[in-house]
Amino acid sequence: MSAATIKLFLPYGDPKRLRTAEISNWNGKAIAAPRTELDQLLARDELTQPGVYLLTGTEPATGKAAAYIGEAEVIRDRIKQQRDKEFWVQALIFISKDENLTKAHVRYLEGRLISDASAAGRAQLVNTQTSGAKLPESDREDMEVFLTKVHQLLPVLGSDVLTPILEAKPPSGELETPLICEIKGLVAKGRRTPNGFVVFEGSQAVLENRPSAAGQHPVVVSLREKLVADGILVKDKNHYRFMKNAEFSSPSAAAAVIHGGGANGLTAWKTQTGKTLKDLEARVAV
Repeated sequence: MSAATIKLFLPYGDPKRLRTAEISNWNGKAIAAPRTELDQLLARDELTQPGVYLLTGTEPATGKAAAYIGEAEVIRDRIKQQRDKEFWVQALIFISKDENLTKAHVRYLEGRLISDASAAGRAQLVNTQTSGAKLPESDREDMEVFLTKVHQLLPVLGSDVLTPILEAKPPSGELETPLICEIKGLVAKGRRTPNGFVVFEGSQAVLENRPSAAGQHPVVVSLREKLVADGILVKDKNHYRFMKNAEFSSPSAAAAVIHGGGANGLTAWKTQTGKTLKDLEARVAV
C-alpha cells in the first residue's frame, strides 16, 4: 500500500465512541461507532447515501469473532434493519464524500470485501453470499482504489477483519525470517508480525502436554485444546500439524503451544544459523 495521511475526528473526544476517518486526496469517508451509539450514528447525514458497511463482534454460540458485510443505497435504512442481529457491537461504514457511489459500485465493493474477509480468515462471516456487480473497466479500477483505502482505514478504526494473518511479503526491515522452533525432532516455522507471532501452516507440535503443564501453564493447555477444536492443530501420526497459519500474541505463546508447556519464545525461536530471536532483536536495538 502507498503512504497515507489519515485524518481522524472524534466528535465526543473519546476514541471508543463515534468517530470519522478520511484519507488525504480520497473522495471516501469512514464512520465508525459502537452499538451503544446507534442513535447518534443513524442521525448523521452521511447515512442517507449509498455505501458499504461492516458489523463486527463475537458470535455468542461459538465465542469466535464474527462479521457481517453489506451494502445499501440508503445506509441508514439498512443499519436499522440489523438491530435484530445480536452479535455485533461495532458498525463501520464507508461512503463517498462527493456522492459518486452507485448501487452497482457498492454491490461490487460488498463482493470484494466479503472475498477479502473470507481470505483473511479472522472472523466468521455471518453472510457469505453477494449479488455482486459487473462494472466497466474504469469504474472497476476506481472501486479497487476505494477498496485499498478501506483496507488502510479499518485497522485504524479498530478492526482487522480484512488483514491477512500473514502478509504475502514481510515489511522491509523486518527481522530475518523464517524463524525455527525445534523440539524432539519436530520443526515449526514462523515469524513476528505486527500483532505478535505467526506459526506457518505445516509446522509441527508435540502431541502430549508436559506433565507439569496442567498445573503450571493451564493457559497453554486451553490454547492447545482450542486450536485442536478449531481444526488448526490436527494429529499427524506422533505429533500435531498446523493446518493453517496461526497467529499468537507473542513468540512465547507460539513456542509454548509447540512445546506443550511453558517456553521462552525469545530463545526458542532461532534462525537457520542458530541466532535466537533475542539475539536478532538485540542487534536491531543497537
